Amino acid sequence: MNRRQFLTRAAIGSSAFLPLLRYLPAGAATPNDTLVVVAEDGPNGLDPQGAATSRPVFGLAFNVYDRLITHGRKRMADGSLSYDYTSFEPELAESWTASPDGKSITFKLRRDARFHDGTPVTAADVKWSFDRVVSVGGFPTSQMKSGSLEKPEQFVVLDDHTFRIDLPVRNKLTMPNLAVPVAVIYNSKVAKAQASDKDPWAAEFLKSNVAGGGGYRLERWESGRQTVYVRNEDWKSGKLPALRRVVMQQIPNSGSRRALIERGDADMAFALTPKDFSELARSGAVRVTGTPIENSMWYLGMNVTRPPFDDIRVRRAIAYAVPFEEIMSLATFGRGRPLFGATGPIDASWPQPTPFRTDLAKAKALLAEAGLEKGFETPFYFNTGAATLMQPTATLIAESLAKIGIRVTIEKIPGANWTAKLIEKTMPLYLNTFGGWLNYPEYFFYFCYHGENRLFNTMSYRNPEMDKLIDAAAIETDPQKYAEQVKSFVKMAFDDVPRVPLFQEYLDVAIAKSVEGYTYWYHRQMDARPVSKT
Repeated sequence: MNRRQFLTRAAIGSSAFLPLLRYLPAGAATPNDTLVVVAEDGPNGLDPQGAATSRPVFGLAFNVYDRLITHGRKRMADGSLSYDYTSFEPELAESWTASPDGKSITFKLRRDARFHDGTPVTAADVKWSFDRVVSVGGFPTSQMKSGSLEKPEQFVVLDDHTFRIDLPVRNKLTMPNLAVPVAVIYNSKVAKAQASDKDPWAAEFLKSNVAGGGGYRLERWESGRQTVYVRNEDWKSGKLPALRRVVMQQIPNSGSRRALIERGDADMAFALTPKDFSELARSGAVRVTGTPIENSMWYLGMNVTRPPFDDIRVRRAIAYAVPFEEIMSLATFGRGRPLFGATGPIDASWPQPTPFRTDLAKAKALLAEAGLEKGFETPFYFNTGAATLMQPTATLIAESLAKIGIRVTIEKIPGANWTAKLIEKTMPLYLNTFGGWLNYPEYFFYFCYHGENRLFNTMSYRNPEMDKLIDAAAIETDPQKYAEQVKSFVKMAFDDVPRVPLFQEYLDVAIAKSVEGYTYWYHRQMDARPVSKT
């Protein structure tokens, strides 16, 4: 069977592969200048600052847009590459200088930088982009606020190639926030031409159009099927990418993704089952890179404003009913770090294991104490865009909850709609995953537990005492005081248990041996710019 015949007969049906076949020669390995990546999910739009943006949009942002700065890279103990959250490198800004008090940062922009349409990049474009991100609301605005980037008045154009940021306080999260995927620089002339009184930030236009100048141009985007990049030959903000074209193909079936990488018809495969990754790692046919996703966790969430989850006894009963060990062995196949069963004291790290472990007798006693000895019924939601791991984990939890009388109806939400569902904050019980972009405990808690009730505080949890500790930790300079603040708000999270941490996931990727330069990033998406093939 030749290569095209195999693809045509694949389990998900030939029609899904037709876009991929358009870019690949028959009967041969993928060309050295083309990278073929297969994944479970893809971008639901093109604007990284857009509302209800799915995670793959942030990967797109890295490839087709520039930011002022980026992080450096480092070599891990296993030989793989990771971004380095402690170091920063130029992208659109060729240099920067901070004032002695840390309240002002001045950036010198590259004079030869151009957007994809050939328009020169100026400080006015940078200001418009930053004005936009602090004004559009939702997650992008909250993200920048974590670094004290809050108002358009903070962003100052000094001349066409000089830009300044003024800060109300010195904040250690300011510089990292300039490197995140939402801090992209738009071609303001193109965007403003599409704006209106009702849509001053051109949200409708940018949702389906790119106005950037990154290392790749967007050649094709078919929602739910594929995204294709072609190299920007005029890119000046880094080393010219080695790959001429990148084909990101959405293949819903994990078995089909595995077959493609094993046969050499794909160069990289994301979101295989943990069992597949374990077997591929042992076989040696391809490289498997597995990196614990820092500052992240899979968790069972409960909306604390909705009965009976407003009762701490019910939440703790559910925590004791979770089949932790079964999830680790039957869902993750050991491709994750357990976040349960702690026996030692709480420390200042994050994430760290909770003291919970499966104890059905204790769970039943807590339900009885809450007046629910016969249990109750509830819908239980998960994201089908990550069904490879969500499905078995949700099934195991549902089966265990039934043993204490909690009868769940599993509700499956398509990946493209998951963020919108989170925004509603109507799900009483749900399975979710969150990874903090900035590798600091207070950053995770700022988004996931703070009483300002941001998007990722999916539990609608409020604790004013915790809020004060989170806010203080963000600007604390004394290491001992900082450690005590972190330990205090972690203890509160474990005591009140609005969410039950399950495990810290590995970002596993199957990579053909001909591919070099893949780098782990906190947003879990691929930056194609440093990737090459031999």
